[in-house]
Amino acid sequence: MDPQQQRRPPIPQYDECLDLSLRRFVYSSLAGAFGGLLLFRSPVTRWASVAFGAGIGLGSAYTECNQKFNTSSVTLKATEEKVTENLASQDAQD
Repeated sequence: MDPQQQRRPPIPQYDECLDLSLRRFVYSSLAGAFGGLLLFRSPVTRWASVAFGAGIGLGSAYTECNQKFNTSSVTLKATEEKVTENLASQDAQD
């Protein structure tokens, strides 16, 4: 079989999450570096503020990507709303 035929199409959620993770990592690291330059004198504490900013960026990206991939909670809420609407309409008919 041709290798081109065996390749799966990329999942757009992976591309979105990779882009989001890289952007948040870079922006929050830069914010940590800027804050470290303003607030701290020691190079160790400046690097610690960069690492802290990077951790916040990656953590927020992970949280958002996790919500994108785990849409089961959203469908569960939609199902609960439909059940509630059906029960309300049945009570109105009785």
